[in-house]
Amino acid sequence: MDKSKKSTRKAKAPASAEALLAAYQEYLLTHGKQPSTVYKFCLDLGLKEADFYKVAGSFEALEKLIWSDYIHKTIDRLEADGDYANFSAREKLLAFYFTLAETLKANRSFCVLLLNRHPKLEIVPGFLKPFKSKFEEFVSQVLNDGKSKGEVAERPYLDKRYPQLFWVHLSLLLLFWKDDDSTDFEKTDAFIEKSVNLAFDLIGKGALDSAIDFGKFLYQSRMN
Repeated sequence: MDKSKKSTRKAKAPASAEALLAAYQEYLLTHGKQPSTVYKFCLDLGLKEADFYKVAGSFEALEKLIWSDYIHKTIDRLEADGDYANFSAREKLLAFYFTLAETLKANRSFCVLLLNRHPKLEIVPGFLKPFKSKFEEFVSQVLNDGKSKGEVAERPYLDKRYPQLFWVHLSLLLLFWKDDDSTDFEKTDAFIEKSVNLAFDLIGKGALDSAIDFGKFLYQSRMN
């Protein structure tokens, strides 16, 4: 007896947030753009659309989660290091930037794809807003600890803006890294070291030598 045909596509068990984020990144890298609809995206994965919304309300929200995951993983790695708590404020920021760079490098193609949508970052893109909030919270804690140890100068009104200024610094780093074609991103490592040292000299002492050194580095990078 003939039976009415049924779809051979079987719904899978609800995907974990991690699996859904990975699937979205793969789609974006393969197609170069967002899926046309959440429904079609889930259909291709064999998922119910409702399962998607248990993780995020939109593709833009998925991008926020992905970038938030980058910075949370970075901070978790730092805090898992037994020596980290004894670092100076300068050392903590250097460790953060180098660890973040390693995290982003593992996901470079996806990061560059999103960063290329916003070549200047003068206005914070939606996908970076939670990332920015967490970063400024982290920097505030590091700098407050630095103040208590005399590493960071207390300057009324100005020091309250340090987290925002460090965000500008991180934005410049992201754009520099995005365009860095040096072997194993050696120029980005140099950018991190020189610019963080300059930043701490500016909020402490000895800014002149670091400013000259960093200026030479930027000039040489443009010439090469």
